[in-house]
Amino acid sequence: MLSDLAAGATLLAGFAIPDADALVEEVHRVAAAAPFRHMATPGGFRMSVAMTNCGSAGWITDRKGYRYGSLDPDSGLSWPALPDAFAKLAAQAASAAGYDNFAPDACLINRYVPGARMSLHQDRNERDLEKPIVSISLGLPAKFLFGGSKRSDRPQRVSLHHGDIVVWGGAARLNFHGVAPLADGLHAVLGRERINLTLRQAL
Repeated sequence: MLSDLAAGATLLAGFAIPDADALVEEVHRVAAAAPFRHMATPGGFRMSVAMTNCGSAGWITDRKGYRYGSLDPDSGLSWPALPDAFAKLAAQAASAAGYDNFAPDACLINRYVPGARMSLHQDRNERDLEKPIVSISLGLPAKFLFGGSKRSDRPQRVSLHHGDIVVWGGAARLNFHGVAPLADGLHAVLGRERINLTLRQAL
């Protein structure tokens, strides 16, 4: 089921359900090669969400700032390849939301445990801001905060469940967004975790 969150932003409820088991398997494969880690912001704040990446470039943050890099800073090796299952589903979701020809080259994988959160932010480190963002939810439900073009805009609180996808671009491409502290629970597949795949055309 499709529903509009704002001009340019669409929730595709349950869109990933048929592929969810395969997506989880690929997450485990990626994490075996590039383990989850808690990165630090340029201000030195340790993020509560654990992260890893796959694709031609990975999103990283440290004292030097926010950026994409082709190498995993922990290992010095290239990030794992972007799984075909990720790229195919992201392109299908983007098309369903009105964004054709989306070809992601990067996927940030966030792992939430109860209490972990993501503060309001914009995704603006990508080279072409005309390309949409595709965000896939797996595991525990979460409250997705989707705001406006200013940080001060009051965000919507959108319930996201296992298999839901949010796509935003166009007028909503630089809208502020985040995730409220994750409530405790037990998911049949991922236990006390939520996994979020954020696919982008970064380079």
